[in-house]
Amino acid sequence: MSNLTITVDDEVLKKARIRALEQGSSVNAVLRELLEAYAGVRRGQSAAAADLIALSEEVQSRRGGRTWTREELYERK
Repeated sequence: MSNLTITVDDEVLKKARIRALEQGSSVNAVLRELLEAYAGVRRGQSAAAADLIALSEEVQSRRGGRTWTREELYERK
């Protein structure tokens, strides 16, 4: 494993640290996962989650903008 040094605006890094902490992670872990995804080298559950998120962003809804009520979603036939 290698070390990497990057330059980031102080305010950006501060906000990234706060967000990572809120998600139970670290900026280092977030950057590592992003670089792995960028390089096409993913591991474990986070890779599956990243794939699912990417897929959900690419796929268009088949419902044509229609929304359902709770009753319609849980209607028993």
